[in-house]
Order: sequence, then structure tokens, then C-alpha cells
Amino acid sequence: MSFACPVADQRLVLTHIVRMPELAKSNRFAEATSDTVDALLEAAAEFAEGELAPLNEVGDREHSRWNEGAVTTPTGWREAYGKFVEGGWMGLSAPVEWGGQGLPHSLTAAMMEDFNAANVAFALCPMLGLGAIEAVEAHGSDELKRRYLPKMVSGEWTATMNLTEPQAGSDVGALKSRAVPAGDDSWRVSGTKIFITYGEHDLTDNIVHLVLARTPDAPEGTKGISLFLVPKVLDSGEANDLQCQSIEHKMGIHASPTCVMGFGENGGATGWLVGPERGGMRAMFTMMNNARLNVGLQGVGIAERATQRAVAYALERKQGQRAGLPMPIADHPDVRRMLVRMRALTMASRALAYYAFGQVDRETLGDREAGLRADIVTPLVKGWCTDVGCEVASLGIQVHGGMGFIEETGAAQYLRDARIAPIYEGTNGIQAADLVARKISLEGGLPFDGLIADVRAEAQHEQLIALTDAVEILVATAREAEPNDRLAGSYALMTMTAVMTAGWLMERLSRAIDMGEAGDINAGRRSAIEYFLSVIVPEAIGLGSAVESGAELLFRAPAEELA
Repeated sequence: MSFACPVADQRLVLTHIVRMPELAKSNRFAEATSDTVDALLEAAAEFAEGELAPLNEVGDREHSRWNEGAVTTPTGWREAYGKFVEGGWMGLSAPVEWGGQGLPHSLTAAMMEDFNAANVAFALCPMLGLGAIEAVEAHGSDELKRRYLPKMVSGEWTATMNLTEPQAGSDVGALKSRAVPAGDDSWRVSGTKIFITYGEHDLTDNIVHLVLARTPDAPEGTKGISLFLVPKVLDSGEANDLQCQSIEHKMGIHASPTCVMGFGENGGATGWLVGPERGGMRAMFTMMNNARLNVGLQGVGIAERATQRAVAYALERKQGQRAGLPMPIADHPDVRRMLVRMRALTMASRALAYYAFGQVDRETLGDREAGLRADIVTPLVKGWCTDVGCEVASLGIQVHGGMGFIEETGAAQYLRDARIAPIYEGTNGIQAADLVARKISLEGGLPFDGLIADVRAEAQHEQLIALTDAVEILVATAREAEPNDRLAGSYALMTMTAVMTAGWLMERLSRAIDMGEAGDINAGRRSAIEYFLSVIVPEAIGLGSAVESGAELLFRAPAEELA
């Protein structure tokens, strides 16, 4: 089936959730006029549909291939990436000073949704570049910015994030990579990093690695970590002392090379500090928070692609009869339930993700409250939107029935690709822990309470009001609970909070549709919103018992007795 980017849906959310016309009133985003927004949405859709979508199954089938340190991407990848660079897509929201267009981050979000829907394995490469640009721009020296940002912003050079080591996954403080001063302004970096997305490839001549490492005499834990910019190729044109030692064989995202990277096996890879010594975590979290929001968009994009394929199949596939005529399975109530649920979850996750990027845009304009709101909703976007991607992709297989289990139909790839998103860039359990351990009490709890107040001020649907009441009570209890009890219910509370926030935004879309302000949006979208508020919101209320159950129930028996 052909894939079509959801331009009308995106325009609706950008107008009524992000409120792009308000952003365009600022000097910073004055170029983000309605004409510019429409042109960018159409151009991104054309590139995603015409260039990236046709390569999705090719990449899944061929994989990226490793041979003696070199990685070859699938057929068509290099040509598509060249067109990506020519189109200037990498610099859409990057600072004008470094060659970017300086447009709102929420427009880049729409672009990345399209690219994820069309070909998530391809989109992973620029996704990491977006975060790296932000980190270097925020924390790098003027000299580093001058030397690296122009080609990172153009896309001529890609970038990576190097955190994980064989013994240090989510526990970043356990990393052992080292960096020693070289006697000038550079350092010599050594160590092994794993799970490095696009750590090596044939798309560009250079790759900018951002690497976490310890300097001499640094304390243990995260306080002793520094961040270094380590290029694959030095300014002199010489190869740096680093190599891709292998690539992983994965469940999905086959075309994206996930690399084991070795640094400094011949004396040390040359790198430069990004930010102050021992300030690595602060600098890296600039990149990681960007990546977490963009991983949430992976869930949105895959959900959109899976929904479109499922609806097309359900309309085409006939089973049973009505009035003596073959009946499409889309008319069977249970199949229709799945289709409506898929569309409702996709719309709601898009609204939540775009809302977060809109808050980032407002923070860029100096709105500190918007920045705090972005902090609060980031774990919701990363956690819930990626869960939505998996659920919707799984439902898509179910709609196809037995054919969904057959690789040739294509439905299975979406679930295989989606399944990594709840894991990387901080597992969804870590997102839930972040919500209850930090975000609900951030700044004395006022920013989170402000979210509750905003939802309550607009909520009209009875079930959404009830969910808001439940979240408010459960958060107040969680703030006073013992750490293990708080963490035991954290995932359920994260889901409840995400559904509450998404429900608030879906009501806003509903009002826009009712007032005739939704353009080409059809009745199917209106019914999906009502389904979300009437069915999915009450489901979230039911998670309250999981929030309240505490840790004692989980630890009543030894873990080995669960085998």
C-alpha cells in the first residue's frame, strides 16, 4: 500500500496545540508564517513518501553490513541521504548563525514524524544529529562551534551519542572510558562503547562522536564524567584512533547500524571537551532530552504508518456477507474497535509530542514556565508515546489476522521496529521513575500542579475530569510515599498522567473541529477523539489501584521463585 503523510492532522495540531500563529508573532520565529508551515509540511511529506518510504522494506531486508571496520548501508541509502542534505532538512530549527533556518522545533517535530513513519531506521541518523547540534551549541567552546557546527547543521557530517558500555547501561556512573590531557587543548580518549547508533556508515565523510569519559583523578559516579567531541576524521584529514569493532544483529531497525565502538587502541583518540571538565552529564542531558522527545515521535510515526496499513487492509479484505454482498472486515465491530483505537491513540500521541516541542519553543523565547512544563512532559512523551507505537503496531498485526504474522505483508516490521523505542534513551521504567522521583516535586511541585490546573480549567468531558481528580490525589500521595512504594506504582502513574494530558489536548482539537476550524479533518477524526475520551481515559482511571498497591506486594516472594 502507498503511505501518505498526515498533513491535515499535523496542521491541526500545529495550529491548535502548538499554537504556531502565536509563535510566529515573535521576532525569533517570525518566518513561521502559515504559508511557510504549509510549504514545509507538503515538502516533508513529498520527501518522506517519495524517497524514504520506498526504502523501508529494502533496508529491513538487506540490513547494514559490517566488514573489517567499515559499514555499508542498504541500497539507496547514500542517495537518499544526499537528497536529505540537499533539501536542508537537518538545519530546519538550527541557529541561523551556523547555517540553520532558525524555525520552531515543533516544525522539525512534524518533519521527524514523517521520516519516522516512512522509514524509522533512516530517521535515526538525523535524529541523533539534532540532539548533538543542540548540545554543542549550548555547551561547546566558540572554537568547537566554528569548526563543527556548520557541517553538522548542513548534515554533511552526522553525529552520535556514546554513553553505554558493556558494564554500564542505565547506570552511566559506572562507565570506565578515560580521557587524559594531551598537553594542548585536546585530550586522548580511550574505551569501548556499545549500542552506538550510526557509529559507522558510508553516508558521510565524517562522523562527530560525543563521548562520555573520566578524566584523571575524577571521582566515581556521574560527578566524575566529562563529555568529549571525538571526530572520525581530524582537521588534518587523518583518521582518528577509533574503529567500529562490530555491529549488532537486532530484532528490528535492521538498516540502522548499531555499533560497538573502540576508542584509543593506538594511543588515544583525539577529542575536545564539550563544556567544563566533570560537567559531562549536564551537557549530555541536553542531547538526551532532545533525543527522548524525538524517540517519542518514533512511536507516533510508526503508529501512523501501522494505522494506515491496517485501515487499507481492513477495507480490502472481505469476510462474511451483508445483504448478500461480501463484507469488508472493517465493518465487523471488533475489527472496527481496533481501527478506531489505533487512530485515537495515534492522534493523542501526536498531540502530546507536538505539545512538548511547542513548550520547548516557548522556552527558547524566554518563557521559563514553558521550560519547566517541557521538563514535566518529556518522560510522558518518551514513555507513553513509545508504548502507543508498540500497541498500535501490534493491533495492526491483529487486524491483518494470520497475514499479519507473515513478513511479506509488511505489518510485522512496524512492531519489530517499534519495540526498541521503549528501551533506548532511558527505558520507559526510567522515565516513570524520573516522573515520580523528580518531576512531580520539581520546584516544590508548582509546575506539575500548574499542569493539573490547566487541564482542570479546560476539561469538560466527565471522564477526563474524573481522571484529573485521580491523578491529583495519587500525585499528592506519591510525594509523601516511601521511595520503593512510589517507584512500584510509577509506571501506572506515568500512563495516567500522559493519558490525562493527551485527553486535555484531544478536547482542544475537538473544539476546533466543532467550530469549523479544522480544515480537511473528517468525521473519522472526531469519532476517534470521542473514543479516546470515552474509552481510553476511563481505562487509565482503572490504573489507580496499581499506583496505590505499593512495593510490598511485588517483593512478597523472592525473585527466584518467579522463575
